[in-house]
Amino acid sequence: MTSGVTERDRAKADRQAAILHEAARLFAERGFSGVSLEELGAAVGVSGPALYRHFANKQALLGAILVGVSERLLAGGRGVVAGGGSPADQLRALIGFHVDFALSDADVIRVQDRDLASLSDDDRHSVRRLQREYVEVWIGILSALHPDRGREDLRVRAHACFGLINSTPHSVRALREEPRDGQVRGVLETMALAALTV
Repeated sequence: MTSGVTERDRAKADRQAAILHEAARLFAERGFSGVSLEELGAAVGVSGPALYRHFANKQALLGAILVGVSERLLAGGRGVVAGGGSPADQLRALIGFHVDFALSDADVIRVQDRDLASLSDDDRHSVRRLQREYVEVWIGILSALHPDRGREDLRVRAHACFGLINSTPHSVRALREEPRDGQVRGVLETMALAALTV
């Protein structure tokens, strides 16, 4: 019995993943408005118009990047909770998960910081909704650790933690030669944990 996924399906998925990766890199370097479809196509070895076989337009490509990463973050955060453990263990796992994201998807963080307003209204609403749900995952764990604190207090703390971790693409460019699992990861995890458990 086959899985129903053909070689053509796999090739198309691989091409889409390559397009998304290169688009995030180029958007991070030059901004959404500073990159043409022709440049995007050249980065993955196709003509600009060939991208329309995968995405309706450049704005749809931006939406796929930012909605997609928001979906991955929410699924990952929920996966941490589903994994069980004490609230303290879950918080450490959640911080580790978000640090992994920040170190591996630095380009996407830079794109969101600069180009969120360039999304279509529908995609922007989707991103905001998914982000709110991700924050609620953090608040659920933090409320178990700090039952005396209100949800708004915990929401501020969660957002401050994201700011600390997500500053990585802007603050550690000089450390790009360092092993990703070394100095930067340790600093981020230690600081985030200290900030959220103080």
